Amino acid sequence: MNDTTKLLDFLQQRVPSDGSHKELCTTVLPALVDAIADIARVLRASSAVAAVGTANAFGDDQLNVDVSSEEAVRAALDSVSSVVTASSEEDPVEKPTGCRPEWPPANAEDDSAGEIYTVAFDPLDGSSIIAPNWSVGTILGVWRGASALHQSPKQRQVAAVLGVYGPRTSAVVALRIPGQEPLCFEVAVGEQGAVDSVVVRPDVKFAGAPFKTRYFAPANLRAAAEDEKYMKLVTHYIQSKYTLRYSGGLVPDVVHALVKGHGVYVSPVTGASKAKLRRLYELFPLALIVECAGGKAIDPATGDDILEHSSKDTDERAGLVCGIAEEVEFVKKSLLG
Repeated sequence: MNDTTKLLDFLQQRVPSDGSHKELCTTVLPALVDAIADIARVLRASSAVAAVGTANAFGDDQLNVDVSSEEAVRAALDSVSSVVTASSEEDPVEKPTGCRPEWPPANAEDDSAGEIYTVAFDPLDGSSIIAPNWSVGTILGVWRGASALHQSPKQRQVAAVLGVYGPRTSAVVALRIPGQEPLCFEVAVGEQGAVDSVVVRPDVKFAGAPFKTRYFAPANLRAAAEDEKYMKLVTHYIQSKYTLRYSGGLVPDVVHALVKGHGVYVSPVTGASKAKLRRLYELFPLALIVECAGGKAIDPATGDDILEHSSKDTDERAGLVCGIAEEVEFVKKSLLG
């Protein structure tokens, strides 16, 4: 596989065409890459980033780019007949898409209606760092059935996409289709979306030891002043000469580890610093990406795998430790004993 392989050709070559997930590869994933290309254009055309005077259902103030990014993803999904419902951080209710307005919120375990999906997404992750023009991202999770709630993330979430908007637009895509080997790859997103997008890394995997450089990304660093265990962990990284790579953007920080082959992202939860990351829109898709790349993603409060438990509502939140498996295990022991 070379670096000029078109995305659509790559999916046709690497994903068995047994028919059970044909639409996922021929229409759903291409539509999501199209949405990432559209958001990239929106961001380039936005001469200023400003609050629009509204808040989403969670009470978070909305920026003009949040609204435009939401609209871009919704428009892409409305063109795909197999995506019957969708929800997002901006509109956290599973609603029928424009393509299937008559579709009721059916039992997600019932696949008798054919190949149907729901998409749970964060259209623009990184609102706090977008004004200074830092890299931000989009997080998308694809689930079998009409609902992602009360469903097993390990069994029902079949794909995830992380879009990254920086000097260039890229996407990391993971597929975990039942009965097939997990797949994780990187795409250079073209101006026209999926049509001219190419796969630049066909197998995204964390590297094995020995490591030339070790990286750490300590999110919620203020919590180190409240939690002695977290302070000791950060001190360990510094004394062990790890390289700090933390931008404040969840997507670019996790993708950095995937590109470098090593890294650990730590976002703990303390009594004064509550969990901020939503399971459905951020944690589940990120965890699928990390696991398909050979890494691990856990809840720092319990040590459980992120994908071990379902989400009962759209506002469930948790902390996150993810990255290379041995580093995640070290963090787990350091924080939980």
